[in-house]
Amino acid sequence: MGMVLGAVAVPYGAVPAMAFQASVALADGAPEPLTELTPVPLVAVPPAPPPPPPTAAGTLLSAGPIVEIYYQARGNAPLWFRDAASREAAKMLPAILRRGQIEGLANAAELAGTVEAAIARAQNPPPPAPAPKKGSKPAPPANPFVAEDKILSAAWVQYVRTLHGPLSEMSFGDPALAPKAPLPDRILHLAQKAPSLAQHVQSVSTVNPVYARLRDLAWSKARPDPLLQLASAAAADEPVLTNLRRARVLPASGRFLVVNLATAKLWMYQDGRATDSMKVVIGKADTPTPMLAGTIHYATFNPYWNIPTDVTRRVVAPLVIKRGVSYLKSARYEVASGWTDEATTIDPATVDWKAVADGTTRVRVRQLPGAANMMGAIKFGFANDHGIYLHDTPAKALFAKAKRAYSLGCVRVEDAARLARWLFGHEPSAAADVPEQHVKIGSPVPIYLTHLTLPDEVPADGAQLTSASASVTDPLAGSAESSANR
Repeated sequence: MGMVLGAVAVPYGAVPAMAFQASVALADGAPEPLTELTPVPLVAVPPAPPPPPPTAAGTLLSAGPIVEIYYQARGNAPLWFRDAASREAAKMLPAILRRGQIEGLANAAELAGTVEAAIARAQNPPPPAPAPKKGSKPAPPANPFVAEDKILSAAWVQYVRTLHGPLSEMSFGDPALAPKAPLPDRILHLAQKAPSLAQHVQSVSTVNPVYARLRDLAWSKARPDPLLQLASAAAADEPVLTNLRRARVLPASGRFLVVNLATAKLWMYQDGRATDSMKVVIGKADTPTPMLAGTIHYATFNPYWNIPTDVTRRVVAPLVIKRGVSYLKSARYEVASGWTDEATTIDPATVDWKAVADGTTRVRVRQLPGAANMMGAIKFGFANDHGIYLHDTPAKALFAKAKRAYSLGCVRVEDAARLARWLFGHEPSAAADVPEQHVKIGSPVPIYLTHLTLPDEVPADGAQLTSASASVTDPLAGSAESSANR
């Protein structure tokens, strides 16, 4: 059994030099210098007692070395016990840490108890400083509760970094949206510089309004009696931990879109509050819509529908073989020379359609814009590795169904014109009636395709962001195919 120092697992009894020096510094103020040793006769030494079990203090050492360096650089100046206002912020930590049991914080209840004990010790007045010797200058006042202050800082660092843990099941087409755990010294620096430490602690622990609503409901259900405590974070329901992990990647402010795959619904958000919503159609069971995050920079008016190559192989090519190339013209399909924007049309009679049907040749087939185009009038693209986007559709009847998993992976929206107005802030239009008109949005908008299945009691401004009755099963990470244009 061992304890964790930084990222290195160390067996109990084998403490590295840095940890040893830190422990001496805490006890005596500075490491004692090594002196020349005088040889002594060897004597029998009794066996060492068994190592103690790990405690919450051992857990706190995961941030200990960096916290130690931070305090040394600031002359051990206090953060949590510097004045009455910071002490009020310190009193908030035990409840926040204890609630961390449902947020994935390891040993949350133990950490909360350790912090409570440190706060209790810091309530006692410090012993009076010894009078300075005659003729010497008085020493600057020391931090009498430096050890307790460090305990609170180490616990706060561990909690904040937990809130910014990775979300492996989501693909981030825009890397700026991916969660990144801040460095410990940065966490403490922001706390130190905050005009109000209590407000800073409250803001950081809130994460975002959607997350706070989901978490508070889950915590009220897990802890009807605030004096009880779960044995560990593992005692919380795994679905709760999963949903909270997904919800905390959402922004705390600004405009963003959420497509909840569990309910097949799109939500428009402004500063954490839902302003509008609409139904969507998502991927079928064999072509599920993956969990994605990206940023919409423009809308495409009069879009082509680029038929997925597997659909071209399975459906289009056999029909061309059966009916001839005239079938393509009647369906308003054309063959392009490639997959770039510079591609030109080619004569379909020059294509070996039998080779396309058996999969030995790939060809790009696209449907021209028009009333029957599968993309409808508008498409909303964003960078991602799966070729997924939002788009209009002529198949409006599907939105009346309770279960709306019918697409090849892309997301069909119920009212593309209304979504466009929300994105642009006005009635947008294309400059010309030609295919593929890209119109830039004034301020890019993040979009999150996620899967949230917490109960219906969680309100999102009078509506439900989540539902206990899911439209589809929870997708596993990497389960979606990366075929484009669906």
